[in-house]
Amino acid sequence: MPIIRVEKLSKTFRVKQKQQGFAASVRSLFRPVYVEKSAVHDISFAVEPGETVAFLGPNGAGKSTTIKMLTGILHPSGGQAEVIGCCPWKERKKLAFMVGTVFGQKSQLWYHLPPIDTFELVSRIYELRRNDYLARRTQLIDRFELGPYLNTPVRKLSLGERMRCEIVAALLHRPKVLFLDEPTIGLDVVVKMRIREWIRELNREEGTTLFLTSHDPGDVEQLCRRAIVINHGQIVLDDQVSRLKREWLTRKTIRLQLSEEAGPFSLPGVSIVKRKENRLTLSVDTSVVSIEDVLGLIVGRFRIVDMTVEDPPMEEVIRHIYDSRREAGRETE
Repeated sequence: MPIIRVEKLSKTFRVKQKQQGFAASVRSLFRPVYVEKSAVHDISFAVEPGETVAFLGPNGAGKSTTIKMLTGILHPSGGQAEVIGCCPWKERKKLAFMVGTVFGQKSQLWYHLPPIDTFELVSRIYELRRNDYLARRTQLIDRFELGPYLNTPVRKLSLGERMRCEIVAALLHRPKVLFLDEPTIGLDVVVKMRIREWIRELNREEGTTLFLTSHDPGDVEQLCRRAIVINHGQIVLDDQVSRLKREWLTRKTIRLQLSEEAGPFSLPGVSIVKRKENRLTLSVDTSVVSIEDVLGLIVGRFRIVDMTVEDPPMEEVIRHIYDSRREAGRETE
């Protein structure tokens, strides 16, 4: 039985229309004109217990609106949804005890208090038994390596330290579903890797269902097995991440700073995007050559001062998917 079930879910907002000209603007103060804006339109999908799902789309595609409906913050304009057997907007309080949420750009920690105080407050809100709470808190503190930061006011923590505390606060009550909205935004590479590793362990050991939104392809590749892509409020792709990676995430960018000016360089599937003195930017088609082979050749041929490997922006990947699906639809007409 699906742990999340969505059927023809829609959300429309009434938006005040901006009027042009001084007279029209004044008139709109007394007789405002509203237009209907569809944020989500007839989407349907199901998520099984323990699944790891990436919910992807460009800004304004309807991702956050969908998550707000699934957590009961917003009422839909049409359709049905069920999360852990509850209708989110009708049984929000009951559902809150079974789900966790982490928003990369919105903190649930008390800004001027140390994280340990927020953890204590969370235990009271979720009515956790004292012994269970203390055991769970110790387990998560050890796993996320929070010991040195527990008594430091949140305002003095780095972004990476704060995000680890955010995740722990969301996990104290052992949620069955964890909604993650941009959990690694703004973090450096090392912290991202550690957070992804801890989240994978959580899913593997406790069977927690993950529902993730992110603009970072690394989050999708390393955390999720399935991807749902939404654009203009409609689902345009629902497939395995392995296929998404094979068909759409086929380009990486390598930026090199060398100890001397780069000599000739040629390899199938690799093109030089930019060359300036001892700096080199390469585009790699991973469907032609593996990134490991390219890096091995680079290390063997050049003396490297600095090197970074970057994924394409998620917006670019989604635009490519959307454009390809639209072209395919035209061909079948």
